[in-house]
Order: sequence, then C-alpha cells, then structure tokens
Amino acid sequence: MRDPVATRETILEAASNLLAKDGPEGISLSAVAHLASVNRGTAYQHFETRERLIEATVQWVSDKLFRAVFGDPATLGERRVEEADVSGLTERLCDFAMENPDLCRVWLQQVLASPDPRQDPFWREYAGSFGRFAKTDMAEPDIDVEVLSVVNLAGVFFWPILARAHAADPRRRKELARRFSREILRLSLFGTMRAEAFPAIVGRVRGENPGAGPAADR
Repeated sequence: MRDPVATRETILEAASNLLAKDGPEGISLSAVAHLASVNRGTAYQHFETRERLIEATVQWVSDKLFRAVFGDPATLGERRVEEADVSGLTERLCDFAMENPDLCRVWLQQVLASPDPRQDPFWREYAGSFGRFAKTDMAEPDIDVEVLSVVNLAGVFFWPILARAHAADPRRRKELARRFSREILRLSLFGTMRAEAFPAIVGRVRGENPGAGPAADR
C-alpha cells in the first residue's frame, strides 16, 4: 500500500517538472499521474482539480526555495536583519536559481500574477526582509520594497538563461552564479551612478520634482 505522504510528494515533484517544462498550461491531472506513475484516481484523491494541483505545486516550489535560501521555516522564527548573512543568502538564492531555472521563472510568474503575492511563504519572507531592512538606519532612504524585490528576483531567475547558454559544466555554472551574486551585492552597496553627478535625478528619486525629465518636456 502506498504511503499517502510519499505519494503526494511524488505527484508534486512530477507536477513541478511539467510546470517547469510547459508552464501551467502543460499541467493536467492525467499527465501528472502518468509522469508520477500513479493512477488518475489516486491523483484526484490528493488534488480534486487541476487548479488545486497548480496551487499546491507553486506552494511546493516556494517551500523548496525557502528552505534552500533561508532554512527550515518551522525553526526560523523572526530573523533580525542586523544579523542576516546577506552574502550567504544571495549566493544560496543564485545557486538554487542556476540549478532550477525554469521552475524559478514559472514560480515567479505565478506568484506575481496571484491576487496577493504575500500569501506565498518565500515571497513574504524575501520582500518582508527588505521591508524590515528599509526601516533600519543601515538602509538608504526611499527604498520601494516591492519594486526592489521584483527587480532582484527577476534578475536572479533570468541570469541562468545566459549562464546555461555559455557554460557546459556545473563548475562553470557555479562560477557564473557567484559572478551574479557579487554584482547584486555591489549594486546594493554602491549602485552605478554617482549622486553628485546627477542632482536632477536625485531629486526625482526623492520625489522632489516628479515631473522632471524628458517626458515632462513633451
């Protein structure tokens, strides 16, 4: 007799493979049951509808992401941003994305398109950590937490497209993951533009003159 917990895990792993390969459109209970080597009735016992299966699969991926980057959610508790290993978190995120590129991109698309991304555990912790950081005196002012979270994750999850096109072996892909994590850290520390050279842009970012710029002249 099959272990229900193990069967559910097998079904979700099969569904995640289809999700990564074909997106949500490629998932059906029949296709997932076939890939998981279970009968369709068993799949329906665990997930009554295709929509429930997709929802559970996205949550399953989120849990994998969470554990890879932050650790066990059951023992994590409220992390103090002052004590966070920012370099380690960034490297673990980049490593997971490099090994699971398609899955990460589909997960991000599904979460951002959902009615409330904050319901997703990984998104809630990732964006939440930026929010907590933005309230400390370690942060630059005027951080848009939601925008920054999307920009970071989109970059991390799309970099493997270039990396895998130019790296034939795992060692080289690891090097490219490290290269990306270093640039994220450098941008977080220094950015790319010296503020004193762009006073008008500084004002615009701070909301002092929202209409400034080429668009306002037209």
